Amino acid sequence: MHHSEAYPVDILEDDAEGYQAAAEAYYEMLREGAQTSAEVISLSTGEQVRLEASSLCFCTMYRDEPQHKILGLVSPQDTKTVVAVYLKESWWSIEDILRTSDPTREGLMKVQSFGERIILFVLNVIVFGRLERRLHSDDMFFLPHPAKEQAKILWRDGAAVAFYSVKMKGSLCGDGTGTCYLLPVFDTVFVRRKNRCQGLGTAMLRDFCDTFQGDEALGISCPISPAMYRVLRQFLLTCPGERGRLWEVEPPGAWGQQRVNIWLKVYLQERRLQDGSTVHPKCSEEDTDTPGQASKEDGPTQFNHGESHKEWAVGEPERTQNDRRCAEVCEEAR
Repeated sequence: MHHSEAYPVDILEDDAEGYQAAAEAYYEMLREGAQTSAEVISLSTGEQVRLEASSLCFCTMYRDEPQHKILGLVSPQDTKTVVAVYLKESWWSIEDILRTSDPTREGLMKVQSFGERIILFVLNVIVFGRLERRLHSDDMFFLPHPAKEQAKILWRDGAAVAFYSVKMKGSLCGDGTGTCYLLPVFDTVFVRRKNRCQGLGTAMLRDFCDTFQGDEALGISCPISPAMYRVLRQFLLTCPGERGRLWEVEPPGAWGQQRVNIWLKVYLQERRLQDGSTVHPKCSEEDTDTPGQASKEDGPTQFNHGESHKEWAVGEPERTQNDRRCAEVCEEAR
């Protein structure tokens, strides 16, 4: 996996079907034993992985369009962890996929191109879902975003280090009822471990609020984890003008039981705490993983196995049977 300075996000055309067809042809070649001797890939850990059909899997990129897949190479030690992806007739390590050689990619940038969609998938499903999180059950995995999800990637020093996604006002809730969101909703978010304690979480919240300045009310997806409340508390302490705008919401975000003011909840919670436990660790606002939406065999549930103190944002509502069929992330290559 030795490449020039250009990385996938810099060189990929918006030809998802073409890249998938090439990956399928490459997989068939390996399966039929067209190569006389198996090629070996060296991982950043120093581990050697043989390129064999049994080491590959096709990963579903989008929750709502399961026909779109990318080809991944799995770790021999953990066959559910993808360690490289096949793009443009070459294998790319996960870290290289997240890099860019374009100096203008800096700060928060909207996800638009196919290459940026791949980065969103890698950060959400591979990095957060496996590499930077210990899963406690083999049948749990994280759902990819829908194909047209509104999202921004945060670039820093030539690498994608964070993202957040938004449910737009008027977009379908995805619960099969045809109802639509009544306000913009800050839905999923992730900051890589090595980039926490740097204010990126509050920066993304500020960007969300600035993006929708014309809306009187903005939502944060329910349920909100304790770590996310700490981020929101810090943000609202420094931006008091936003206290009346941010609401914890359940889809579609109607007034009443589906909408609760976040600053009021923070205020009431602190009033109840009399033992000094409102003193937050220095880095608490950045001790963030991401939306806790995972899936078991019986459909998506809130992922909460003793790590909820690290989870940052939120998942989405229970999905219909059709949505559950779309939730499969990696399948055995056939």
